[in-house]
Amino acid sequence: MDTKLQDLTCGSLKSQILLFSLPLMASNVLQVLFNMSDIAVVGRFAGSGALGAVGSTTTLVTLFTGFLIGMSGGVNALAAQFFGAKNEGELRKTVHTAFLICLAVGLLLAAGGIGIARGMLELLHTKAELIEGAERYLRIYFLGMPALALYNFGNAVFSAVGDTKKPLYYLTAAGITNVLLNLFFVIVCGLDVAGVAIASVLSQYLSAALTVGALFRCRNVYALRVAALHMDRSRSRKLLMLGIPAGLQSAIFALANLFIQASVNSFDTTMVAGNSAAANADALIFDVMTAFYTACASFIGQNYGAGKRDRVMKSYQISLLYSFGTGAIMGLGLILFGRQFLALFTTEEAVVSAGMKRLIIMGCSYAFSAFMDCTIAAARGLGKTVAPMIIVISGSCVFRVIWVYTVFAYFGTITSLYLLYIFSWIITAAAEIVYFIRCYNQIT
Repeated sequence: MDTKLQDLTCGSLKSQILLFSLPLMASNVLQVLFNMSDIAVVGRFAGSGALGAVGSTTTLVTLFTGFLIGMSGGVNALAAQFFGAKNEGELRKTVHTAFLICLAVGLLLAAGGIGIARGMLELLHTKAELIEGAERYLRIYFLGMPALALYNFGNAVFSAVGDTKKPLYYLTAAGITNVLLNLFFVIVCGLDVAGVAIASVLSQYLSAALTVGALFRCRNVYALRVAALHMDRSRSRKLLMLGIPAGLQSAIFALANLFIQASVNSFDTTMVAGNSAAANADALIFDVMTAFYTACASFIGQNYGAGKRDRVMKSYQISLLYSFGTGAIMGLGLILFGRQFLALFTTEEAVVSAGMKRLIIMGCSYAFSAFMDCTIAAARGLGKTVAPMIIVISGSCVFRVIWVYTVFAYFGTITSLYLLYIFSWIITAAAEIVYFIRCYNQIT
């Protein structure tokens, strides 16, 4: 097995985790920026109505993509464990079985998403003037679910073996294509929300083709081979036991956010548009912090597989420190330069002012989400996903729904709605940390 520049079980963890995370961070930032181009192009060239329509779909898109990301987290954890243990046979079975599972899940999500798009938007009480555009965007966007599933699969495999550069290169190519297609379809063809959706789908298939193609071309033990593509029963069971709870965790978390989106939709169109513009900061900051969570799961997975207990805890602590610091710095930057950030998505002052209401509160809160998300990633690296899912559902998802129907229902202000984020993060993080320490103490 070729472990050059890939073995995460020896060396300085501080520098290794940072160097491992930087390409992931760049990849995540590029992905967010390219996705932001959808909002920016449609907001600037198709008006606030189109901006609100696309923005109204954010939570639903996150619901489906979050499930795929959670599934890929299971792939990452299991592949990292076998790679760290130098178990080539099990690694091959895992990679080939995971490819087929992820493809099947992507196809199912595409069919399901297209079928329920209208109903979900109505359930969210999407504004009448926005719902037609939002439905059109969603139906097209969901066609890209199989591609997203395969890209996340490939990204998980490469990250598990310590290679975070290839996904960055492929995403860069796909992202540039997305931006160019956005401008072409919206400005030249006048397709507004449909144009940005088509551009997204085409770029998603490009990134998937490049990533999966690289796995077929490489000669390493984790390479894909057509002849080896079959479902291994034991690997399928393990992947589903890891991936489905992680996927449901992300999906249910997004489902709870549907109640938040429905509450946002109770305000006027200007507030909805401002929230949509400001919510782009969530994706930017969370995805930068996610680079450290991926590093945490990969390092813990390999070191757990290699039986190096001390490096498991150190990997968690260093990843947590990096992610908290990143969230704090970026949050402060948004507070100071929030208006300039929002100007990327709209030229309407009223929308910018509405967006600042969210940015100020969230800018002070982002860093604290690291205690929850990094600990969940650490537990996933140990192969634990069911209990973290239950904790997230109880401590964050259920809590958020209760908050909407109690605190927000009482005050009825947008501020009282946004404050639920930090409170839910703190409560969930406390329980996740207790669980992770318990699992760590059981390692022999």
